[in-house]
Amino acid sequence: MKKAWFAYVSTLLAFLLLDGLWLGVLMAPTYSALLGPLMLDQPLLAPAAVFYLLYVFGCVVFVVLPALSWQRAARLGALLGLVAYGTYDLSNWATLQGWSAQLALMDMAWGTFATCVSCSVGYFVANKLTKAKL
Repeated sequence: MKKAWFAYVSTLLAFLLLDGLWLGVLMAPTYSALLGPLMLDQPLLAPAAVFYLLYVFGCVVFVVLPALSWQRAARLGALLGLVAYGTYDLSNWATLQGWSAQLALMDMAWGTFATCVSCSVGYFVANKLTKAKL
């Protein structure tokens, strides 16, 4: 149970840090330019919190805990990120005006990378801390 807890918390912190930098610092002007009036002035915190908690739960259950090495966690995390973000972005591109191929591909690449790194961090931390018998 401790391993699952360490995996969840470390994966969540890594994902929040990465996504915060991506959305809040690096890409805010790009998303604003590409999405324009589709964006809210301020994001809704409750749905955002549910997304992060749920997505990281999936990362831990489907990737971090079953992985046998950090390399496998990285590969499976990348695959999960590609599938999850691909589902979202390709559906939006197919159904929403203003959702471009550029936006879909950029966001899919980000989701792949962020999930890969977060799952790797979660695997590494959970295994190191449980081996240290904290």
